[in-house]
Amino acid sequence: MQEMQEASPSSSKKISAAAARAHTRRNRATTSNSSIKGRLNSISAMFVPIAMALTVGALGWVYQSLKPPPPKICGSPGGPPITSPRVQLRDGRHLAYKEMGVAKEEAKHKLVIIHGFDNSKDINLPIQQELMEELSLYVLTFDRAGYGESDPYPSRSVKSEAYDIEELADKLQIGSKFYVMGISMGAYPAYSCLKYIPHRLAGVALVVPFVHYWWPCLPANLSRDGLQKLLPMDSRAFRVAYYAPWLFHWWMTQKWFPSLSLTAGNEKVKQQGVHESLYRDILAGYSKWEFDPTDLINPTSNFHIWQGYEDRVVPFQLQRFISGKLPWIRYHEVPEGGHLIVHYNGLGEAVLKSLLVGEDPLTLDHVKP
Repeated sequence: MQEMQEASPSSSKKISAAAARAHTRRNRATTSNSSIKGRLNSISAMFVPIAMALTVGALGWVYQSLKPPPPKICGSPGGPPITSPRVQLRDGRHLAYKEMGVAKEEAKHKLVIIHGFDNSKDINLPIQQELMEELSLYVLTFDRAGYGESDPYPSRSVKSEAYDIEELADKLQIGSKFYVMGISMGAYPAYSCLKYIPHRLAGVALVVPFVHYWWPCLPANLSRDGLQKLLPMDSRAFRVAYYAPWLFHWWMTQKWFPSLSLTAGNEKVKQQGVHESLYRDILAGYSKWEFDPTDLINPTSNFHIWQGYEDRVVPFQLQRFISGKLPWIRYHEVPEGGHLIVHYNGLGEAVLKSLLVGEDPLTLDHVKP
């Protein structure tokens, strides 16, 4: 009994030692865990600002890639000089213009020519002064918004093009009615005139006119075939313009893929910025229109389409389809003509005489480059 009593203090000491060792291990583990947590907190404290900086930088890069640069407006400090006559529109913008032919006060016919993509009021057409005098014709050309010396218009649209033309005509007092000729991409403003200002039109001629591949009137197989006939880079650019217009500036400036084949031209045409001239032109043309051209109800009995059979930019099959849907269109096809038929010898005279005096040529075989 005494031995048992004497053993108890020894046992208590042993338990206390074991407990002490366990307590020490727990302290070490706690210290180790605290150290690991401290290191993780330090790493997290360093990583979060870095991640945030990278995210902000990436978002900034994306924003800058999507955002077009500011335009260099003609007549502004550091901008190109104004060298042409201009009119000021109601919204404060200016349109630069050029007049040819006989004086408008004496002319029997007044014609507004709408230039195409990457072009301007200085478009070189084979129309002789003698012919304009013979037809008593006054010709007005102008730089569309953002082109040449006309002010950019960020809100540019299919509809705005028609009202720009109407206001220009009124400012220059060319009369209540006038003719319109739309060339290539300049056809969508002409279609806009047919929709929004038909009462001002004496007649319309479209030469190798722009076609919107996503017009509801076009059968899917015809649109698909038309897009496949284009160069792949052009087809991709038009798809981006239609499906993701907000991405278009980035697409046109990225370096991984060719963006567009149709951008070589006179630098003065795009001197205020390539986005304000060329890119906005494509974006407006390939936007979602408020109307389908084949829904137009005979706005004028004097409407012509001139198309080249060998055109590789706008396939003739599309023009034939549209002309077939609208029986009031007078369709003319140049057998060996490409997309530049407007510059061919003989075509200018044929277009003008057909539009102004109703003299359609018996054949277009004589129209040659």
